[in-house]
Amino acid sequence: MKNLVFWGGFVLLLTNCSALRFVGDPLVINSEIKAISLSEEQKRQWHLLDLNKDSIPGTSVLRAYDELIKDKKGEPVIIAIIDSGVDIEHPCLEGIIWTNEDEIENNGLDDDQNGYVDDRNGWNFLGNADKENMEYVRQMKTTAAETEAYRIYADFLQKEKTKVLAELPQINAMLQRINASDSLLSASLNTTDYTLDQARALSPKSPALMDAIRMKEFMENAGFDQSDVAEYSDYLQNRLDHHFNIAFEGRTLVGDNPNDFSNKNYGNAQVIGPDLDSAQHGTHVAGIIGANCSHPNHPQGVAQNIDLMVVRAIPDGDEYDKDVALAIRYAVDNGAQVINTSFGKDFSPHPEWVYEALRYAASKDVLIVNAAGNDSKNIDPDQSPSFPRDHIDGKEFVDNFITVGGTTSAYDTSQVAPFSNYGAVSVDVFAPGANIYSTTPDNTHSFLNGTSMAAPSVAGIAAVLRSFFPKLSAPTIKKIILDSSIPLFASVIHPETETEVTPQSLSKTGNLANLYNALLLASKTK
Repeated sequence: MKNLVFWGGFVLLLTNCSALRFVGDPLVINSEIKAISLSEEQKRQWHLLDLNKDSIPGTSVLRAYDELIKDKKGEPVIIAIIDSGVDIEHPCLEGIIWTNEDEIENNGLDDDQNGYVDDRNGWNFLGNADKENMEYVRQMKTTAAETEAYRIYADFLQKEKTKVLAELPQINAMLQRINASDSLLSASLNTTDYTLDQARALSPKSPALMDAIRMKEFMENAGFDQSDVAEYSDYLQNRLDHHFNIAFEGRTLVGDNPNDFSNKNYGNAQVIGPDLDSAQHGTHVAGIIGANCSHPNHPQGVAQNIDLMVVRAIPDGDEYDKDVALAIRYAVDNGAQVINTSFGKDFSPHPEWVYEALRYAASKDVLIVNAAGNDSKNIDPDQSPSFPRDHIDGKEFVDNFITVGGTTSAYDTSQVAPFSNYGAVSVDVFAPGANIYSTTPDNTHSFLNGTSMAAPSVAGIAAVLRSFFPKLSAPTIKKIILDSSIPLFASVIHPETETEVTPQSLSKTGNLANLYNALLLASKTK
């Protein structure tokens, strides 16, 4: 089968609901496509590229703009980002941050009477809080030690803590070796800004220099540097200091009772958060959705003609059900048409609050795009739970919720990211999630990994569809995204078992979201 045209259920959908039509042939999957080494430019924008044109399995965003969208402009779309906060002053996000025109900035009044004072760009349900326990640690604090529930929480904590305690010394030892090698090479070359070729050219080479050069080669081949290792070391230490620390109380700074849903007036309007570092995750998500950078080395976002509403509700640690439920309701009530939820956890003490918020979003025709999670586990109903989710007791209760797994830039058996959660029932589709380059705070850009990076690609696709086809409902947009997705590689490495499986065993579609095909299918949808 040399060429496969993947067109799903397109033939059943005949006429468009508006005058706008995108005309073209659906993406052709060529079985002779070969895996390639990415250039530096391709590394920064691989998630936007096209399998057929570039031999890189992205979401065909650049092709869609070049061949279909061109100079067409749809209606503005509001996308809510429920996350850790966003650096709304980042130059690449200029002009696309949502503004509440009914609220006068910094006057200390609730001008629009929506219950949130000075919410000009969104709302921060965490106030000045940043660090948090994992949910199973919080539950241990309020659960009797002799109960089965306590044992489950304690076992979870012990398993996760044991992994960190084993890994942290190894990472710190590696970091020490990297720093020593770098210091030696810097002194030998009389500069801190040196290349691998310059290091290799050093002569004579002592055993210590040869070892330092080998370390430099290892890091370049692995695609990381000193700052990456140092950042990971800090992350692991933070797990011990805050995520797993029973004595730590992160909620004190917020000042509310997270178990009392009647108290909704808390937090503040500072959507960046208490400091820029805490906004890294949300800023990265925002850039994937809609960055409008003029610099040629900075990739554009998936969607244009958008307003990004920032709802800060996700701490460094596990989120609270109350914050998530209220964040969804805030986004819906303030006009969001798409909501990105790049977060998740293993336990949910008040799932009914979030379920009702999802139902509320569905009743208002709002589409929610959710990250599958990064634990390499099966999140289907009868397996390991992950929250938020769109099913209760195994039955789907809303039709406006898309769960997204993550992929790599490789078109081979390693296409599914090894960290990605999966599930033939609970995961709908995949999108690029490994080594994604996007905006980070203080006018920077960084590569990050996770299904948190995959979900905003799909949220961006949804926003493009809602912009050009505003009469299509959220469930219809979901169906278009799934039906227009393209096949993953014929067999892929299972994230958990590391055996080769069919991609259909890992999600409902076994496919990769694709903007080009989605626009063509939307043009034929009534």
